[in-house]
Amino acid sequence: MNILKKKTTAGPAEETSTENLTPADYRLPVWFFGFEGVLAAAFDIIKAFPSAWPVLLGLLVVNIAVSLTMMRRRLKLAKALWRGKETRKVAIALVALRIGSHFALNALGFAVASTLGHALFAVVMATVTIGLLAYSQETAVRALTRTPAGR
Repeated sequence: MNILKKKTTAGPAEETSTENLTPADYRLPVWFFGFEGVLAAAFDIIKAFPSAWPVLLGLLVVNIAVSLTMMRRRLKLAKALWRGKETRKVAIALVALRIGSHFALNALGFAVASTLGHALFAVVMATVTIGLLAYSQETAVRALTRTPAGR
């Protein structure tokens, strides 16, 4: 499956030339990872600051709107990434980290119950999410720029 094909209403899909595309054409902007980091830390943000849920809901709506408008040309890349094993591994690893770390801390008697604890946990989850997403993007961009489109 070639993710760089574009559909036209008049005929079959035609292939987009990948010769003129640079890695920058594939990359998501850095600020977009900030959205994802905040949303990944949403559980702990709400636990630390219960009145923050409208702000998080607003950020979710902005994230979706930006994804469907400004990031439209990169949407095919994002869909292809979600079909890939590596991105699913990252998502599963983040969920496992969240649940596993809370279980481990509870088992050791260090349950995260304070505002400061949840705020620190939110920062850690956001940082890990941004790091893993940047790594996943770099891997995908490297693969896309080194692999000819016909393969």
